[in-house]
Amino acid sequence: MSDTYIRKGFGLKKEIEETLEKEYQSPLIDQIKAAGYELTRGETTVKLAKEYGFCYGVDRSIDYAYQTVKKFPDKIIYLTGEIIHNPFVNRRLIAMGVRFLSGPYNQGEKIEDVKREDIVILPAFGVTVSLLEQLKKTGCVLVDTTCGSVLNVWKHVNRFSKENYTALVHGKYYHEETLATVSQAMMHDGGRYIIVRNFAETEIVCDYIRQGGHQAVFIDKFENKISEGFDPDRDLQKIGVANQTTMLANESLKIAEMIKEAMTDRYGVEHIDEHFRAFDTICSATQERQDAIIDMLEKGVDLTLVIGGFNSSNTNNLTNIAQKYGPAYYIEDASHLIDRKRIRHKIPDSTDIVTTEDWLPPGKAIIGITAGASTPDSKMEEVVEKIFLLRGA
Repeated sequence: MSDTYIRKGFGLKKEIEETLEKEYQSPLIDQIKAAGYELTRGETTVKLAKEYGFCYGVDRSIDYAYQTVKKFPDKIIYLTGEIIHNPFVNRRLIAMGVRFLSGPYNQGEKIEDVKREDIVILPAFGVTVSLLEQLKKTGCVLVDTTCGSVLNVWKHVNRFSKENYTALVHGKYYHEETLATVSQAMMHDGGRYIIVRNFAETEIVCDYIRQGGHQAVFIDKFENKISEGFDPDRDLQKIGVANQTTMLANESLKIAEMIKEAMTDRYGVEHIDEHFRAFDTICSATQERQDAIIDMLEKGVDLTLVIGGFNSSNTNNLTNIAQKYGPAYYIEDASHLIDRKRIRHKIPDSTDIVTTEDWLPPGKAIIGITAGASTPDSKMEEVVEKIFLLRGA
């Protein structure tokens, strides 16, 4: 903390409280929670997962952004990129005058435009070490809203690098959080990293650990997912496992176990501590939301709606879970419930946005609802009301 680096807000929480409540909270959602997470109108029952929507890190990030606007009404305020992956929240900040230095809301502003007298907000995902250093050199005020769970991952990745272990990160190589995380691995001489998305990519790494392989083929396979100068013969000898906080928790744990088994096969159980490190960096909010949707689905619903920004990793993963139990649709907001016949939704793990016919069941129906960690209750309320409207309740 200093005059130019702020991590605890500006003490203006009460001044912005009414605005945040009006824009992001919902009396209807509160009512449903109070009634046992269930509401019936006519033949339609809506069930909520018991953990959903804004997590603490997102809530804090938005809080600090609004405090920043309140504190500096006459200053130019920038965000390095999307503060969270929710279009409603990002558009609200634009309406408040905040400018975006990158991403889909950027209007041509660049890092080079930032002046000493400006304010720059760092998003919940954090930023890369190099970007942070570049911003510090401007002398501007930095308001850091990086989530504490992300900072915990960074701590371990930094330690891996310091102890000469390659950081293997389960995540999406293009995601802001993952880019920021792997930059921590490069803070020490000889630092290196590799990013794996799924079991298939992890299996390729495990095969190379066990028996070696063609170096050039491996490097080509993991293009854009490895540190510069990565040498699998050298850099897969000692691995520390971490994860993007919004990935499927059981997948992250399985990937760590796969790497440990490969290291054990190669070096023997008596030497495993010399070649393998892993710490539980699963975000508790991510885990809770995944557990809650499973609990809701196991009790029975006719279909599930998962609400969140279409570039939200944790919302994507909630949809993947839901689709194992029955019809489930990943929507951004109530406008995607076009009518009783048609729904516009995103296919998980793709960029495809499609329209499906005959999505809403007739007669008595139980509709399960959850939301990603970047989705405000107000957006959930709009979806609930639209469901009741479409079913004549």
